Amino acid sequence: MNSQSLAPEQLQTLETELTTAYEALKKENLKLDITRGKPSTEQVSLADNLDGILNGNFISDSGIDTRNYGHLRGLPESCKLGGEILGVPESQVITGGNGSLSLMHSVALLHYLYGYNNQAWQQLDKPTFICPVPGYDRHFSICENLNIEMITVPMTEAGPDMDMVESLLKTHPNIVGMWCVPKYSNPTGSSYSSETVERIAKLGKIAQPYFRVFWDNAYAIHTIEESPEKLSNIWHACQENSTEDSVWQFASSSKVSFAGAGISWVAGSDSNLQAFEKLLGVTTIGSDKVNQLRHHRLFPNRSALVSHMQKHANIVQAKFEIVLKVLNDELQEYGHWTEAKGGYFISFDSQPGLAKNIEKLASEAGLKLTPAGATFPYGKDPEDRNIRIAPTFPCVEELEKAMEIFAVCVKLATVRKHLH
Repeated sequence: MNSQSLAPEQLQTLETELTTAYEALKKENLKLDITRGKPSTEQVSLADNLDGILNGNFISDSGIDTRNYGHLRGLPESCKLGGEILGVPESQVITGGNGSLSLMHSVALLHYLYGYNNQAWQQLDKPTFICPVPGYDRHFSICENLNIEMITVPMTEAGPDMDMVESLLKTHPNIVGMWCVPKYSNPTGSSYSSETVERIAKLGKIAQPYFRVFWDNAYAIHTIEESPEKLSNIWHACQENSTEDSVWQFASSSKVSFAGAGISWVAGSDSNLQAFEKLLGVTTIGSDKVNQLRHHRLFPNRSALVSHMQKHANIVQAKFEIVLKVLNDELQEYGHWTEAKGGYFISFDSQPGLAKNIEKLASEAGLKLTPAGATFPYGKDPEDRNIRIAPTFPCVEELEKAMEIFAVCVKLATVRKHLH
């Protein structure tokens, strides 16, 4: 039913029906949450063999006693795994702790305080990041934490609007960086086209020397496709264009093994890694190599990793299908959404001006949604329409109920808008 084409009396009847359904849901006193892209208990349990896997043997294949200090860049075995995921040689990788977010913040802090050839971002007038939107709220939080301004460009199915990105770089010398989630992007699920990757690799030719792309490949291996499209290799593209310094790459095992006890990686050029290693040397005498070794024993080769991720895909795909079925069956006339082929999110766009109201209605009915506006810098969605749906954490029954509430709230907010 298209609410926009209904006569006022028909809208009133529909509003009454939806209000009755909504009030019935409220009386169930539910407490449901689809706010964040967390793996489910079933998913993290796939890596339970990490417990006891070392069996008292703390010496790595490379002969390192992982119980002791040292080896700032991490175990060679761990750097090799990170290199395989990111598509770079292990010599271009540093292995860190349980989350890549801390690595991203540390790298941003490195440039903000010390910079490139002594050109620190903090010395510039209003240092600014390009932020494709809708995007990842924690990226925006890093910028806010360092008082870095943000300017948005729209996401397309092929990645950021590169015409706009290139235009901004040519006219704004204070642009110091750009956020990218190149595969199964958060939250749209889009993957960058080969052309987009190539154009990003060339940005180092038109940007200032201190400009850096933060290539957060968080979902590099999180596919639910049988034959996933391969993401073009940004490292190779940068080598071909002599722009290796312009891109930092990040990844982690946070949604591969234990979300709270994984490992992470940062990859970059020799000069970038040397600068970062110098900063690391001030803050730590070495990361958790015991945990790195545990992960190496669990994933001794790429084949073991691929097999493990297929188990994740089997769990996640079923939940994506639940969400998409409700959207397709119930909300065709009420909004637009992405049908992601991997990652952790589905991006839903309501009719303009409704996202905050939908969030409020859902909250009152016992369903927590990601705050409206979170997918935009400063939490301000100019059209107030984007809502990020994170289906992975709840069990199937809870997710089905959550989507029932979501559909009713979207319809109710839309009908009430047309009535008034």
